Amino acid sequence: MIGLLNIGSLALGLIAWILPVVNLMQYDKHDHRNWVALSILSISACAISLCFQIFYNYHLVKIEDWSALMDTMGAVAFVAAALLIVTIILNAITLIVYRDWTAK
Repeated sequence: MIGLLNIGSLALGLIAWILPVVNLMQYDKHDHRNWVALSILSISACAISLCFQIFYNYHLVKIEDWSALMDTMGAVAFVAAALLIVTIILNAITLIVYRDWTAK
């Protein structure tokens, strides 16, 4: 059951990246009502994904699996930082693109 945290984290991380891309692809259409909601969902998916990783690492500490922690923490830290940075960049691009539309 705890292994599902990693799958959920991966799925939510992908959702965090897909939603701003969908937002940007829909810019040419005339319906711009949902861009704020999709951006909020993207950032929320990123936050929940990172939270799942924290819960999984807590589980490893609780069962005292120190070798698993030492083996995976470098990669987890790198991927978590990449997820956060790319999500912020994609949502910032969305904000810049739609800011011009809302000013009209």
